[in-house]
Amino acid sequence: MKRYRTLVALLAAAVLIPLGSLATAQADSTAPNRYVADSATKINVMGEWAHPDDDTSIIGPCGVWHQRYGVKCGIIMVTRGEGGGNAAGTELGPDLGLRRENEDRVAHYRSGTVDIYNLDRVDFFYNQSAPLTQYFWNDEETLRRVTRVIRQTQPDVYVGFTPTLAAGHGNHQQAGRLIWEGVIAAADPNMFPEQLKGPHALSTWQVKKVFSGGSTAGTGGTTTAANCTTGFTPSGLDTVAGVWTGYDSPYKWPAGNLQGQPAGTPKSWQQVADEGRAAYPTQSRVMYKGTSAPACSRFGMTESFVPFQPNGNDAAGRDDAILFGATKPDPGGLPLGTLEYLTFDRFLNVAGTPFQATLHLRSGAGPLPAGKAALTVPDGWQVSAPQQVGVVTSTRETTVTFTVTPSPTAPVNQNAKVSALYTSGSKTGYTDNVVRIVSPTEGRFQRWGNWKEYDDWLANTAPQASRLGRSQAIQSMGIGKTIDVPVVVHNWSAQPQSGAVSLGLPADFSVDATSKPYSNLAAGAETTVTFKLTNTDTTLPQTQNVSIPITTTYSAPAGTGNEVLTLTLVPTTAIPQATTAPTVDGVASPGEYTGPTLDLGRIWQGASGCTGVDDCGVSSTGDGNTAKVTWSDDALYFFVHIRDDYQSYAVTPEECVGHWQADSVEILIDPRGTASQDLKDTANTFKLGIFPFTQSGGPCWERDADNHQGYSSGALDTGNAPGVQVASTAKWVGSNETTVPHAYAGGGYDLEVKIPMADLPAAVDPARMGLNITPYDNDDTSAAGTTTLRHIDMSTRLGWSALGSVQSDPYRWGQATLPGYTPPAGRPTTPSAPDVSNPNLNGVLSPQTIAQSARNGVPISGRVPTDALKVKRVTVGRSSVDVDLTATSPGSAQLYLWTGLIGAIPVYTTSCSPAADPAPDYGLTPCAVTDGGTPPWSPDMSGHVVKHTTSQVTPVTKHLSIPITAAQRSTLLRDGRLLISYQTPKDEVQALDLKLN
Repeated sequence: MKRYRTLVALLAAAVLIPLGSLATAQADSTAPNRYVADSATKINVMGEWAHPDDDTSIIGPCGVWHQRYGVKCGIIMVTRGEGGGNAAGTELGPDLGLRRENEDRVAHYRSGTVDIYNLDRVDFFYNQSAPLTQYFWNDEETLRRVTRVIRQTQPDVYVGFTPTLAAGHGNHQQAGRLIWEGVIAAADPNMFPEQLKGPHALSTWQVKKVFSGGSTAGTGGTTTAANCTTGFTPSGLDTVAGVWTGYDSPYKWPAGNLQGQPAGTPKSWQQVADEGRAAYPTQSRVMYKGTSAPACSRFGMTESFVPFQPNGNDAAGRDDAILFGATKPDPGGLPLGTLEYLTFDRFLNVAGTPFQATLHLRSGAGPLPAGKAALTVPDGWQVSAPQQVGVVTSTRETTVTFTVTPSPTAPVNQNAKVSALYTSGSKTGYTDNVVRIVSPTEGRFQRWGNWKEYDDWLANTAPQASRLGRSQAIQSMGIGKTIDVPVVVHNWSAQPQSGAVSLGLPADFSVDATSKPYSNLAAGAETTVTFKLTNTDTTLPQTQNVSIPITTTYSAPAGTGNEVLTLTLVPTTAIPQATTAPTVDGVASPGEYTGPTLDLGRIWQGASGCTGVDDCGVSSTGDGNTAKVTWSDDALYFFVHIRDDYQSYAVTPEECVGHWQADSVEILIDPRGTASQDLKDTANTFKLGIFPFTQSGGPCWERDADNHQGYSSGALDTGNAPGVQVASTAKWVGSNETTVPHAYAGGGYDLEVKIPMADLPAAVDPARMGLNITPYDNDDTSAAGTTTLRHIDMSTRLGWSALGSVQSDPYRWGQATLPGYTPPAGRPTTPSAPDVSNPNLNGVLSPQTIAQSARNGVPISGRVPTDALKVKRVTVGRSSVDVDLTATSPGSAQLYLWTGLIGAIPVYTTSCSPAADPAPDYGLTPCAVTDGGTPPWSPDMSGHVVKHTTSQVTPVTKHLSIPITAAQRSTLLRDGRLLISYQTPKDEVQALDLKLN
């Protein structure tokens, strides 16, 4: 409990804290040695996301901001999405990353967003754990790279994912956290100080506004006219800025366009955005062939260091309101660069108890005359009188502190807004921030796993993000089992408290005591009250999540606090030992499987993708998806019976990954039953995805999103599942064309599987093994107007334990015991380190990344820059390109002879005329229903890589002769370039872009 006490104490004091170098950064902004980003490098609005296509929400807004206000957007992309499937080709791993990087550039290029900073982190698999993401991404190095990019590009506004668990994917959560952490680190001279000195010295930088996790819900406004947030009233406390995407873009409809729009008329920015949003064919997107209606894109602000316009003011409704105080002067008249923000001595407060609010001020240009500051608080609250403010300068911070007392009847478990208005002569500046009112005594279910880790992050790293809310109360238990329910009681008030904690029980539950007391709990202290909760029904309910209200009473003044625990009920089973080991032949012979039958017919995702009982987990005769499990010697055996009315795409051996993209069954095993508690989620588990048939005839299998993912069968077996055996009764119909019947013989198929327990990442705990079995059902996946099935995710997902995202949440799997089983002596009980089979692309191997780095000077992937490489001569000869290189320190050079487009290579084919629809718009408009194919990509990036060679370089001049044909010579002399990346053993990088014509 000691660590929890630290957490809540820090959370109570969580405020918007002035960042370490803020005063120094602003005061020294005119110092001769201070780094200032030039026009090629400077970014006004920076977005940050985890994967290509996460970032499409800013395509339209950035186009408007760039065209109308001269604003430049950029994107920090943590991964290139290499860990996903490929619906458009055969590239996987780094090769897929190269293709997905281009897709992302195509999506944004027309909006003026030409700078996408890929951080080269690994895209490992879907998960819901920020800590697991930190493990794979090397969180300190990733933050170092984010910090360098921020310091070098000096963005004013930062947008992206929420850092909360509501972001879902753990990669998304961590990308959201990196926004908050990067803003803090970039302004702090104690963070990565090596970036602030030496020949490439940067300076600290203060981002002015942050939009990460803010709510955009509300009423009013419009989608049909400019300044679309005028009249908008947020339903929450976050200030909302919007931008209308109905403005004309500079891109014109080409003659013959499928949409029937007049040739030569402008596309709206919303049209451009929707076309860009679809520019990811590898991610199952298809060419956009619709016509877009204007929209109003809105952003909820969660942190600001500058004055801004609150909703309700006409200025707040303008389409450039997000820029006020950051890249454009605020309409209140304070000079651009003026800082104004509120902090509190406590974030968590009790009704009726005073706290301190401090207004921070510093001028952006020259002294501001003496003025006045006043706070506005919610109705019923009290605040000290307005205060006089002396001259505010640009060289030092001025602070004004007020006492705020919440109303004695202020509602608990809600945020409350406090705003400040600063007046200096005719100029005014507005800002606000929020605090949260909590019960004098609060009883919260004791957090664990990812939920505790998130609350720790709020308290210790990003207190201002506390405005987004703490974690939810989540737990799971097996049906018919008993668990402890610990409730941590914390006294937030200034006097001792006594009371009781009680649980509200739904049907089929009992508890050792309905209420348990606590007494004389000192101010600021806490205690833990623990209940024994029992589920009294061994039948899995149709709804597996139930609510357990937690009520805590207190005495001074008498009142009640409340929280709701969401409890997930999961199925349980005992796996018997087989009398004799089953024969893996696809038949459940008598006596092989004597244990209970597991029901796999519950749908947990994609219910709309199945039709009728024969396609949704159970047949009209009651013969549904089922499984039986047994163990013998040191192996688990599974017999799985699947009902299915349509045979999906048949994979090739190379496509025996990404099992969700075709008919398959996944077997999920958490050997210790503790993967979620250990913050590793499925990285501590074994997950076997089985395709019941392939184009080669028989089944294939792979491991995905687990402790050692990758191919596991046939010629591509990587040795990550030795001894696994699979027998399948499914027979391929022999074609991926929908013109032939695709019914399974017998209305489905059977699988029999042997999994040696030695393949699991740790020894099985026979008292608490986690288990799930999840069928994936893909039907007709052919694209509209075609007859060819695709390897693409359109699945209905079923399972024994069927809850949303159950594939990533071991705590939501079923629970199994293995009576009589004892693991072999010496088998580790700690799971081995996880192994990701597909590595990430190194940015030095991306010509587009090299060209960008050479143009704007930001080092590849935010690594340490070097000037070690020198190019002494480049000559285009008759049969070769000759290059002389030398370096002041040894390293490896990648040399690409490149021709044609570099910023954005078309991702779709079209019959529209290139003359009527030139780049970069070309390839995004259809002129026929058959348009939308994907141009050839590998091995030369659609023909743009003429040659690629690698060379080790030392201080001795090295001569390279790169052979070329006469045709290649002609092309290179017309529009060719030599792109060079350089990487030293210290991971320093350099990029060069040399024109050859």
